[in-house]
Amino acid sequence: MKNWIGITLGDVTGIGPEVTLKALAAEAANPDTRYLLIGDEGHLQRLNEKLGTKLPLEKFSSYGVAGKFFTTRPFAEPLLENLPAGSPAAANAAVAALKDGAKRCLRHELDAVVTAPVNKEAIIRAGHSFVGQTELFAKAVKTKRYAMMLLGHDEQERWLRVALVTIHTSIKSVSRKITPEKVMLAIELAAQACRDLGLPRAKVAVCGLNPHAGEGGEFGDEEIKTITPTVLAAQKRGLDVVGPLSGDTVFYYALRGDFDAVVAMYHDQGLAPLKAVAFDTGINWTLGLPFIRTSPDHGTAYDIAGKGIANPSSMIAAIRLAKQLAGNPR
Repeated sequence: MKNWIGITLGDVTGIGPEVTLKALAAEAANPDTRYLLIGDEGHLQRLNEKLGTKLPLEKFSSYGVAGKFFTTRPFAEPLLENLPAGSPAAANAAVAALKDGAKRCLRHELDAVVTAPVNKEAIIRAGHSFVGQTELFAKAVKTKRYAMMLLGHDEQERWLRVALVTIHTSIKSVSRKITPEKVMLAIELAAQACRDLGLPRAKVAVCGLNPHAGEGGEFGDEEIKTITPTVLAAQKRGLDVVGPLSGDTVFYYALRGDFDAVVAMYHDQGLAPLKAVAFDTGINWTLGLPFIRTSPDHGTAYDIAGKGIANPSSMIAAIRLAKQLAGNPR
């Protein structure tokens, strides 16, 4: 039986549709997957012609039909051609596609959903309350038990996998949002992610928040009061976890294979080293959802949209991870 992978097209005034078509062209030889592309069909067809990807796109009618690449528009009116970057119409369409993809996953119609990039500012300007795609999916399934994991590999195929305790929040608010419950959740989900990936172990390293993991309280007490007790509690529950470790060294050891995943306390603590190692192959994976959701780890790149030069490597990696996870028991 073939897997169904949904792909939301994101902001069509960015590079999402382009990297989607290029990635699918690279994956076209795989016979075991069918794709439902969720967004504006006309835009996709025109871009398919322009790029020369020549994918045999068909309008979706049912999951039982023959074929491989299908399109569906989850909003009433087609988008105009040549919309300006960040237009409200494109932002509204992007949100509609995300919600449609989530609903199809919840109805078990799709085995996974991959989301092309959106622009948060454009979505907010269009009148939506929006923090990020990760939070939108968590809200759609009514869960607070979720975490963002970013993963990717370098040219030597060495992987970094980073789960975040806090995600889209200001630096000044990070400390008060680091709670034992959130740290434990990130540890648990990181360990489960290693198992879902079929890794032979699930050894997790936990970062400290402060320089040198606080230097015994000299630079802050979050490690003493919150992070260390939570790591010890996780160890008592049988999880293979160590920390808190200094954020300026732990990623080096993870990259060389000492750890299978790292729990970072805040967004840039985890994403800066990840993107330094895997800028073109990074993947965003939402942990804790009742379905698989991945995305490329880059933005809409308005500056190069429409030029045909966008690199699809991250989207290819996101699709491949979704397919890998869909083939594993969960």
